[in-house]
Amino acid sequence: MAWRGQLSKNLKELRILLCQSSPSSSTTRTFIERSYKDLKTLNPKLPILIRECNGIEPQLWARYDFGVERGVRLEGLSEAQISKALEELGKVGASLKV
Repeated sequence: MAWRGQLSKNLKELRILLCQSSPSSSTTRTFIERSYKDLKTLNPKLPILIRECNGIEPQLWARYDFGVERGVRLEGLSEAQISKALEELGKVGASLKV
């Protein structure tokens, strides 16, 4: 999981959107509870924004250089799949570097 420490080099901001109570966001809530501390420890200067809104579908958004953003819907994904989606967003950031 060395990719986790590289996120701050490839991303400018990470946003996680979820509902506080809906079943569709339950896996995302668990992912945040288990992974946030590790992600923030490895990337102390990377803004990791967690936005809660009633009834919203869970999403993961990454902002890169020059305002480029990519998003992934997280509904129905397992924690491992969410982690994989985050890894893929980090790879996109690395490929956008000139």
